[in-house]
Amino acid sequence: MHLQKITLVNFKNFESQTFDFQEKINCFVGNNGVGKTNVLDAIYYLSFAKSYFNPVATQNIRHSEDFFMIDGEYKMNDKIDTVVCSLKRGHKKVVKRNGKAYEKFSEHIGYLPLVIISPADSDLIVDGSEARRKFMDNVISQSDNQYLQTLIKYHKVLIQRNSLLKYFAANRTFDGINLGVYNEQLNTYGSIIFEKRKLFLDSFIPIFKKRYETISNSSESVDLVYKTQISGDNLLELFEQNADRDRILQYTSVGVHKDDLYFEIDGFPIKKFGSQGQQKSYLIALKLAQFDFIKTISKVKPILLLDDIFDKLDDLRVTQLVNLVNKDEFGQIFLSDTHKKRTEKIVKATQKPYKIFQL
Repeated sequence: MHLQKITLVNFKNFESQTFDFQEKINCFVGNNGVGKTNVLDAIYYLSFAKSYFNPVATQNIRHSEDFFMIDGEYKMNDKIDTVVCSLKRGHKKVVKRNGKAYEKFSEHIGYLPLVIISPADSDLIVDGSEARRKFMDNVISQSDNQYLQTLIKYHKVLIQRNSLLKYFAANRTFDGINLGVYNEQLNTYGSIIFEKRKLFLDSFIPIFKKRYETISNSSESVDLVYKTQISGDNLLELFEQNADRDRILQYTSVGVHKDDLYFEIDGFPIKKFGSQGQQKSYLIALKLAQFDFIKTISKVKPILLLDDIFDKLDDLRVTQLVNLVNKDEFGQIFLSDTHKKRTEKIVKATQKPYKIFQL
Protein backbone atom coordinates (compact mmCIF):
# COMPACT_ATOMS: atom_id res chain seq x y z
CA MET A 1 0.00 0.00 0.00
CA HIS A 2 1.23 3.49 -0.82
CA LEU A 3 -0.19 6.95 -1.49
CA GLN A 4 0.37 7.91 -5.13
CA LYS A 5 -1.21 11.34 -5.22
CA ILE A 6 -2.95 13.85 -2.97
CA THR A 7 -4.92 16.96 -3.91
CA LEU A 8 -5.63 19.68 -1.34
CA VAL A 9 -8.33 22.28 -1.88
CA ASN A 10 -8.75 25.03 0.74
CA PHE A 11 -7.09 22.85 3.35
CA LYS A 12 -5.35 25.05 5.92
CA ASN A 13 -2.93 27.31 3.98
CA PHE A 14 -3.33 25.53 0.61
CA GLU A 15 -5.72 26.99 -1.96
CA SER A 16 -5.31 24.20 -4.50
CA GLN A 17 -2.32 21.92 -4.87
CA THR A 18 -1.56 18.39 -6.03
CA PHE A 19 1.45 16.29 -5.02
CA ASP A 20 2.57 13.14 -6.85
CA PHE A 21 4.53 10.90 -4.53
CA GLN A 22 7.45 8.50 -4.69
CA GLU A 23 6.70 4.99 -3.46
CA LYS A 24 9.39 5.05 -0.75
CA ILE A 25 10.50 8.42 0.71
CA ASN A 26 8.92 11.86 0.23
CA CYS A 27 10.35 14.99 1.87
CA PHE A 28 8.81 18.42 2.40
CA VAL A 29 11.37 21.14 3.09
CA GLY A 30 11.07 24.86 3.66
CA ASN A 31 10.85 27.53 6.31
CA ASN A 32 8.44 27.37 9.22
CA GLY A 33 4.89 28.34 8.29
CA VAL A 34 4.96 27.30 4.63
CA GLY A 35 2.72 24.25 5.13
CA LYS A 36 5.06 21.25 5.44
CA THR A 37 3.25 19.87 8.48
CA ASN A 38 -0.11 20.67 6.87
CA VAL A 39 0.60 18.24 4.03
CA LEU A 40 1.47 15.53 6.54
CA ASP A 41 -1.71 16.35 8.45
CA ALA A 42 -3.75 15.98 5.24
CA ILE A 43 -2.28 12.49 4.76
CA TYR A 44 -3.16 11.71 8.38
CA TYR A 45 -6.69 13.01 7.72
CA LEU A 46 -7.19 10.46 4.94
CA SER A 47 -6.49 7.62 7.41
CA PHE A 48 -8.40 8.90 10.46
CA ALA A 49 -11.00 11.34 9.07
CA LYS A 50 -9.63 14.02 11.39
CA SER A 51 -6.63 16.24 11.93
CA TYR A 52 -3.77 15.15 14.17
CA PHE A 53 -3.11 18.73 15.24
CA ASN A 54 -6.48 20.53 15.33
CA PRO A 55 -9.60 18.72 16.60
CA VAL A 56 -11.91 21.57 15.49
CA ALA A 57 -12.72 20.47 11.94
CA THR A 58 -13.87 23.85 10.64
CA GLN A 59 -10.56 25.43 11.64
CA ASN A 60 -8.90 23.28 8.96
CA ILE A 61 -10.78 25.23 6.28
CA ARG A 62 -8.68 27.91 4.61
CA HIS A 63 -9.46 31.43 5.81
CA SER A 64 -12.40 33.10 4.05
CA GLU A 65 -13.37 29.86 2.26
CA ASP A 66 -16.52 27.75 2.80
CA PHE A 67 -15.09 24.22 2.50
CA PHE A 68 -12.03 22.04 2.24
CA MET A 69 -11.35 18.83 0.36
CA ILE A 70 -8.56 16.26 0.55
CA ASP A 71 -8.42 13.72 -2.28
CA GLY A 72 -6.02 10.79 -2.00
CA GLU A 73 -5.18 8.10 -4.55
CA TYR A 74 -3.71 4.87 -3.13
CA LYS A 75 -2.10 1.87 -4.79
CA MET A 76 -3.51 -1.14 -2.96
CA ASN A 77 -1.87 -4.30 -4.31
CA ASP A 78 -3.03 -4.32 -7.94
CA LYS A 79 -5.82 -1.77 -7.70
CA ILE A 80 -6.29 1.96 -7.15
CA ASP A 81 -8.41 3.19 -4.23
CA THR A 82 -9.51 6.78 -3.76
CA VAL A 83 -10.35 8.36 -0.41
CA VAL A 84 -11.89 11.82 -0.20
CA CYS A 85 -12.48 13.82 2.97
CA SER A 86 -14.46 17.04 2.71
CA LEU A 87 -16.21 19.53 4.95
CA LYS A 88 -18.46 22.48 4.18
CA ARG A 89 -19.27 25.05 6.84
CA GLY A 90 -22.64 24.28 8.43
CA HIS A 91 -22.63 20.70 7.14
CA LYS A 92 -21.39 17.34 8.36
CA LYS A 93 -17.99 16.06 7.36
CA VAL A 94 -18.05 13.53 4.50
CA VAL A 95 -15.58 10.68 3.98
CA LYS A 96 -15.84 8.64 0.78
CA ARG A 97 -13.95 5.58 -0.38
CA ASN A 98 -14.15 4.90 -4.10
CA GLY A 99 -17.08 7.29 -4.32
CA LYS A 100 -19.15 5.70 -1.54
CA ALA A 101 -19.67 7.69 1.66
CA TYR A 102 -19.15 6.05 5.05
CA GLU A 103 -22.12 6.06 7.41
CA LYS A 104 -19.72 5.81 10.36
CA PHE A 105 -16.16 7.14 10.20
CA SER A 106 -15.12 4.38 12.62
CA GLU A 107 -15.63 1.87 9.79
CA HIS A 108 -12.73 3.53 7.95
CA ILE A 109 -10.22 3.37 10.81
CA GLY A 110 -7.55 0.76 10.13
CA TYR A 111 -8.15 0.58 6.37
CA LEU A 112 -5.18 2.89 5.70
CA PRO A 113 -2.82 2.15 8.62
CA LEU A 114 -0.60 5.09 9.50
CA VAL A 115 1.80 6.20 12.22
CA ILE A 116 2.91 9.78 12.81
CA ILE A 117 5.94 10.97 14.80
CA SER A 118 5.77 14.68 15.60
CA PRO A 119 6.95 17.29 18.12
CA ALA A 120 3.30 17.36 19.23
CA ASP A 121 3.89 13.89 20.67
CA SER A 122 5.50 15.57 23.68
CA ASP A 123 1.91 15.92 24.93
CA LEU A 124 2.10 12.21 25.75
CA ILE A 125 4.73 13.03 28.39
CA VAL A 126 3.64 16.43 29.68
CA ASP A 127 -0.17 16.15 29.48
CA GLY A 128 -2.58 14.18 31.64
CA SER A 129 -3.70 10.58 31.31
CA GLU A 130 -6.18 11.25 28.48
CA ALA A 131 -3.40 11.73 25.92
CA ARG A 132 -1.78 8.41 26.83
CA ARG A 133 -5.13 6.56 26.80
CA LYS A 134 -5.82 7.98 23.34
CA PHE A 135 -2.43 6.73 22.16
CA MET A 136 -3.16 3.24 23.47
CA ASP A 137 -6.67 3.26 21.99
CA ASN A 138 -5.38 4.51 18.63
CA VAL A 139 -2.87 1.66 18.31
CA ILE A 140 -5.38 -1.04 19.25
CA SER A 141 -8.20 0.42 17.14
CA GLN A 142 -6.20 0.39 13.91
CA SER A 143 -6.01 -3.39 14.09
CA ASP A 144 -9.16 -4.22 16.08
CA ASN A 145 -12.38 -2.54 14.94
CA GLN A 146 -14.37 -4.43 17.58
CA TYR A 147 -12.30 -2.68 20.24
CA LEU A 148 -13.04 0.69 18.64
CA GLN A 149 -16.78 0.00 18.51
CA THR A 150 -16.74 -1.12 22.16
CA LEU A 151 -14.87 2.04 23.13
CA ILE A 152 -17.43 4.20 21.32
CA LYS A 153 -20.29 2.41 23.11
CA TYR A 154 -18.56 2.77 26.49
CA HIS A 155 -18.12 6.53 26.09
CA LYS A 156 -21.69 6.96 24.90
CA VAL A 157 -23.01 5.24 28.03
CA LEU A 158 -20.53 7.20 30.17
CA ILE A 159 -21.96 10.48 28.86
CA GLN A 160 -25.48 9.26 29.64
CA ARG A 161 -24.49 8.21 33.18
CA ASN A 162 -22.84 11.56 33.84
CA SER A 163 -25.94 13.37 32.55
CA LEU A 164 -28.08 11.30 34.92
CA LEU A 165 -25.84 12.19 37.88
CA LYS A 166 -26.18 15.88 37.01
CA TYR A 167 -29.96 15.43 36.75
CA PHE A 168 -30.04 13.85 40.24
CA ALA A 169 -28.15 16.83 41.69
CA ALA A 170 -30.24 19.45 39.91
CA ASN A 171 -33.53 17.86 40.96
CA ARG A 172 -32.44 16.60 44.38
CA THR A 173 -33.52 13.08 43.54
CA PHE A 174 -31.95 9.65 43.06
CA ASP A 175 -32.90 6.53 41.11
CA GLY A 176 -30.59 3.63 41.93
CA ILE A 177 -32.30 1.26 39.47
CA ASN A 178 -31.78 3.62 36.52
CA LEU A 179 -28.17 4.23 37.53
CA GLY A 180 -27.66 0.48 37.84
CA VAL A 181 -28.64 -0.02 34.20
CA TYR A 182 -25.77 2.25 33.13
CA ASN A 183 -23.43 0.50 35.59
CA GLU A 184 -24.21 -2.87 33.96
CA GLN A 185 -23.51 -1.52 30.47
CA LEU A 186 -20.28 0.18 31.51
CA ASN A 187 -19.19 -3.03 33.22
CA THR A 188 -19.83 -5.05 30.05
CA TYR A 189 -17.99 -2.69 27.70
CA GLY A 190 -15.33 -1.67 30.22
CA SER A 191 -14.34 -5.26 30.98
CA ILE A 192 -13.71 -5.91 27.29
CA ILE A 193 -11.65 -2.73 26.99
CA PHE A 194 -9.62 -3.58 30.11
CA GLU A 195 -8.79 -7.11 28.92
CA LYS A 196 -7.83 -5.95 25.42
CA ARG A 197 -5.59 -3.20 26.81
CA LYS A 198 -3.81 -5.73 29.02
CA LEU A 199 -3.27 -8.14 26.13
CA PHE A 200 -2.07 -5.32 23.91
CA LEU A 201 0.51 -4.11 26.43
CA ASP A 202 1.80 -7.64 26.99
CA SER A 203 2.78 -7.67 23.31
CA PHE A 204 3.63 -3.99 22.90
CA ILE A 205 6.00 -3.32 25.83
CA PRO A 206 8.77 -5.75 24.70
CA ILE A 207 8.63 -4.25 21.17
CA PHE A 208 8.90 -0.75 22.63
CA LYS A 209 11.88 -1.63 24.84
CA LYS A 210 13.73 -3.14 21.88
CA ARG A 211 13.09 -0.05 19.75
CA TYR A 212 14.37 2.29 22.47
CA GLU A 213 17.53 0.26 22.92
CA THR A 214 18.21 0.44 19.17
CA ILE A 215 17.58 4.19 18.86
CA SER A 216 19.41 5.33 21.98
CA ASN A 217 22.23 2.79 21.92
CA SER A 218 22.39 3.33 25.67
CA SER A 219 22.32 1.34 28.88
CA GLU A 220 19.32 3.02 30.52
CA SER A 221 16.18 0.92 30.90
CA VAL A 222 12.69 2.13 29.96
CA ASP A 223 9.26 0.83 30.77
CA LEU A 224 5.52 1.39 30.34
CA VAL A 225 3.40 0.72 33.41
CA TYR A 226 -0.36 0.24 33.05
CA LYS A 227 -2.29 1.95 35.85
CA THR A 228 -5.92 1.00 36.29
CA GLN A 229 -8.50 1.09 39.07
CA ILE A 230 -9.83 -2.36 38.23
CA SER A 231 -7.12 -4.48 39.87
CA GLY A 232 -8.79 -6.76 42.41
CA ASP A 233 -12.30 -5.47 41.70
CA ASN A 234 -14.61 -5.73 38.76
CA LEU A 235 -16.10 -2.55 37.38
CA LEU A 236 -19.56 -3.19 38.75
CA GLU A 237 -18.22 -3.31 42.30
CA LEU A 238 -16.23 -0.12 41.70
CA PHE A 239 -19.32 1.75 40.50
CA GLU A 240 -21.32 0.60 43.53
CA GLN A 241 -18.54 1.47 45.97
CA ASN A 242 -18.21 4.98 44.51
CA ALA A 243 -21.92 5.72 43.98
CA ASP A 244 -22.12 8.31 46.79
CA ARG A 245 -18.92 9.98 45.64
CA ASP A 246 -20.18 10.12 42.04
CA ARG A 247 -23.43 11.74 43.22
CA ILE A 248 -21.46 14.49 44.97
CA LEU A 249 -19.05 15.00 42.07
CA GLN A 250 -21.82 14.67 39.44
CA TYR A 251 -19.65 12.55 37.16
CA THR A 252 -18.31 8.99 36.97
CA SER A 253 -15.07 8.95 38.95
CA VAL A 254 -14.00 5.36 38.28
CA GLY A 255 -13.69 3.15 35.21
CA VAL A 256 -11.43 2.40 32.28
CA HIS A 257 -11.75 6.05 31.18
CA LYS A 258 -9.40 6.79 34.10
CA ASP A 259 -6.67 4.33 33.03
CA ASP A 260 -3.15 5.65 32.50
CA LEU A 261 0.25 4.62 31.18
CA TYR A 262 3.27 5.63 33.26
CA PHE A 263 6.35 6.45 31.16
CA GLU A 264 9.47 5.44 33.07
CA ILE A 265 13.23 5.57 32.57
CA ASP A 266 15.45 3.66 35.02
CA GLY A 267 12.37 3.28 37.24
CA PHE A 268 11.58 7.01 37.42
CA PRO A 269 9.07 9.22 35.54
CA ILE A 270 10.67 10.31 32.27
CA LYS A 271 8.81 13.63 32.56
CA LYS A 272 10.98 14.59 35.54
CA PHE A 273 14.14 12.55 35.12
CA GLY A 274 14.62 12.18 31.34
CA SER A 275 16.81 14.56 29.32
CA GLN A 276 15.36 16.23 26.22
CA GLY A 277 17.17 13.70 24.00
CA GLN A 278 15.98 10.78 26.11
CA GLN A 279 12.39 12.00 26.00
CA LYS A 280 12.51 12.39 22.23
CA SER A 281 14.07 8.93 21.82
CA TYR A 282 11.39 7.52 24.13
CA LEU A 283 8.60 9.00 22.01
CA ILE A 284 10.15 7.87 18.73
CA ALA A 285 10.57 4.36 20.13
CA LEU A 286 6.94 4.43 21.25
CA LYS A 287 5.74 5.34 17.77
CA LEU A 288 8.03 2.87 15.98
CA ALA A 289 6.74 0.16 18.31
CA GLN A 290 3.23 1.25 17.24
CA PHE A 291 4.37 0.78 13.63
CA ASP A 292 5.73 -2.70 14.38
CA PHE A 293 2.61 -3.77 16.26
CA ILE A 294 0.18 -2.63 13.54
CA LYS A 295 2.30 -4.16 10.78
CA THR A 296 2.40 -7.51 12.57
CA ILE A 297 -1.35 -7.62 13.19
CA SER A 298 -2.58 -6.17 9.89
CA LYS A 299 0.14 -7.67 7.63
CA VAL A 300 0.41 -4.23 6.01
CA LYS A 301 3.27 -1.73 6.34
CA PRO A 302 1.69 1.47 7.71
CA ILE A 303 2.49 4.80 6.12
CA LEU A 304 5.02 6.59 8.34
CA LEU A 305 4.93 10.38 8.83
CA LEU A 306 8.03 12.00 10.35
CA ASP A 307 7.30 15.61 11.22
CA ASP A 308 10.40 17.66 12.04
CA ILE A 309 11.93 14.88 14.12
CA PHE A 310 15.60 15.57 13.39
CA ASP A 311 15.74 18.68 15.57
CA LYS A 312 17.08 18.06 19.10
CA LEU A 313 18.48 14.65 18.10
CA ASP A 314 22.24 14.23 18.27
CA ASP A 315 24.19 12.71 15.36
CA LEU A 316 24.18 9.25 16.95
CA ARG A 317 20.40 9.14 17.22
CA VAL A 318 19.95 10.49 13.67
CA THR A 319 22.32 7.79 12.40
CA GLN A 320 20.35 5.12 14.24
CA LEU A 321 17.14 6.41 12.65
CA VAL A 322 18.69 6.36 9.18
CA ASN A 323 19.86 2.80 9.73
CA LEU A 324 16.32 1.83 10.71
CA VAL A 325 14.77 3.46 7.66
CA ASN A 326 17.39 1.80 5.45
CA LYS A 327 15.84 -1.56 6.26
CA ASP A 328 13.01 -2.97 4.17
CA GLU A 329 10.70 -3.23 7.21
CA PHE A 330 9.30 0.22 6.39
CA GLY A 331 6.98 1.07 3.53
CA GLN A 332 6.22 4.62 2.37
CA ILE A 333 7.69 7.45 4.44
CA PHE A 334 6.87 11.17 4.47
CA LEU A 335 9.06 13.61 6.36
CA SER A 336 9.31 17.34 6.91
CA ASP A 337 12.35 19.42 7.77
CA THR A 338 13.47 23.06 7.70
CA HIS A 339 16.97 22.21 6.44
CA LYS A 340 17.10 20.98 2.85
CA LYS A 341 20.80 20.01 2.94
CA ARG A 342 20.30 17.99 6.12
CA THR A 343 17.29 16.25 4.59
CA GLU A 344 19.16 15.41 1.37
CA LYS A 345 22.08 14.01 3.34
CA ILE A 346 19.79 11.88 5.50
CA VAL A 347 17.64 10.44 2.71
CA LYS A 348 20.65 9.77 0.44
CA ALA A 349 22.16 7.72 3.25
CA THR A 350 19.09 5.46 3.24
CA GLN A 351 19.89 4.37 -0.33
CA LYS A 352 16.15 4.39 -1.09
CA PRO A 353 14.30 6.20 -3.91
CA TYR A 354 13.19 9.63 -2.70
CA LYS A 355 11.51 12.86 -3.79
CA ILE A 356 11.95 16.31 -2.24
CA PHE A 357 9.26 18.99 -2.37
CA GLN A 358 10.44 22.55 -1.73
CA LEU A 359 7.58 24.55 -0.22
